[in-house]
Amino acid sequence: MKKNMPIPQRVVIHPRDVENITGKKGRTARHHLQTIKKALGKLKHQFVTVSEFCSFTGLSEELVLSYMVS
Repeated sequence: MKKNMPIPQRVVIHPRDVENITGKKGRTARHHLQTIKKALGKLKHQFVTVSEFCSFTGLSEELVLSYMVS
């Protein structure tokens, strides 16, 4: 097993991340992600990526990644 390997940055955004970024509560964050999925034509089981979230909201990826919880 290799030691001291950096943990890769996540690609998928979770409702908790949306809560941290927007300051909204959990249900509103989930609703926001559902709205993005619907606009992008994604199915229920598909994820929203950080880049998709950023292009939809107009936020920079650097800003969003700084708020993401590991």
